Amino acid sequence: MPVATTTALLDRLAAQAGPGAAVRAGGDDDAVDGVQPRLVAAPGTGEGVAATLAWASSERLSVRVSGGGTKQQWGAPGGTVDLLLSTAALCGVVEHRHGDLTATVEAGAPLRTVDAVLGAHGQRLSWDPPWPEQATIGGIVATNDTGPRRHGHGAPRDSIIGVTMARMDGRVAKAGGIVVKNVAGYDLARLLTGSFGCLGVILTATFKLTPAPPASRTVQATVDSLEDAASVAADLAASSLTPTAIEVAWGPARLLARFESVEASVAQQADAACAIVGARGASVVLAGEQERAVWERHAAHWSPGGTLVKLSTVPAELFATLAWLRDRAAADGLEMAAAGRAGLGVVDVRLDGPPEAQAGLVGALRERLPAGRGSAVIRRGGPELRRRVDPWGPIGDGMRVMMAIKRQFDPAALLNPGRGPGGL
Repeated sequence: MPVATTTALLDRLAAQAGPGAAVRAGGDDDAVDGVQPRLVAAPGTGEGVAATLAWASSERLSVRVSGGGTKQQWGAPGGTVDLLLSTAALCGVVEHRHGDLTATVEAGAPLRTVDAVLGAHGQRLSWDPPWPEQATIGGIVATNDTGPRRHGHGAPRDSIIGVTMARMDGRVAKAGGIVVKNVAGYDLARLLTGSFGCLGVILTATFKLTPAPPASRTVQATVDSLEDAASVAADLAASSLTPTAIEVAWGPARLLARFESVEASVAQQADAACAIVGARGASVVLAGEQERAVWERHAAHWSPGGTLVKLSTVPAELFATLAWLRDRAAADGLEMAAAGRAGLGVVDVRLDGPPEAQAGLVGALRERLPAGRGSAVIRRGGPELRRRVDPWGPIGDGMRVMMAIKRQFDPAALLNPGRGPGGL
């Protein structure tokens, strides 16, 4: 694009984005999968976001939305991007109604920053996805991203009770309320959760909160095999204990069970969990700095580098599937590790090796998963892999409904094109 044309576009964009907005030409640091946006805007208000979208729609410019940038390589490889729209300036806690255990938060606020504010009243959002110091509320909701505490507290979809969003045509819509029992418009909030930003740009979201527990213990059990891990995990899930997390990691095989409550309860439950492990493995109870360190090491599985495939299956079939993956990866010359929700059947499989071998393994895994009982989604992978194999895999009959909704919200398909489920 000629410099004069870019300058003219930037001038018009700045007028729409509003006072205090950061507007500039795209650079190398903004590129995703080698695709550099022509323009970058970071409006300072929700009204500025809406006006920017309306302008982009009138100019027929494609828009990619970004918060902390931790999930920009999720989904299918992007095509040409005209405008990168950042929510980073929308970073405040709008209101914390601590007496009602609810809070309204702007989309660009990092999770760790939000929890620090909520923590002043002994409350929190009980999510622990990767990179909480960077991952923003909007990005977490848009991808329905979760961490180990999903076992006890659910996903963002289970916590959201209200949302304010900007549509591609510049209209601002609100749904839900500020109290847990108010469900008016609740479906829209849940519809946006997991939509990968393809329907609208989240401006604020309202959540129900949980009290921050006064005490925590983690039981780490090291076992000899995935088969032993399966046995222990099944017994933990079937017990009367109430862990907030039951995590499996393989390479080598181990389990982590976390208990969060009052001191007497977590101590008693941790001892009971060790008894369940028994002779099948070596168990240890961790607290304080040791506990924090073990969870940090566990989170390193999601650090940059390597392919991540989100495997979802019924819990009873998880470990048999992991064992099959272990053997198939070795036969294909791939390095493999796995970590995730043992009690829910949702783990991230990490692969390293030639893209063609990875593509073959993902295809074989999808063929092995029973229809309606499992999926394998590429959460992170290089452009070559994501061009060789569809990152989402089979969607099923729901794809027709999703396409119809996309047409209603974004008929010109300008917002996050191709990034949503099935390439919406």
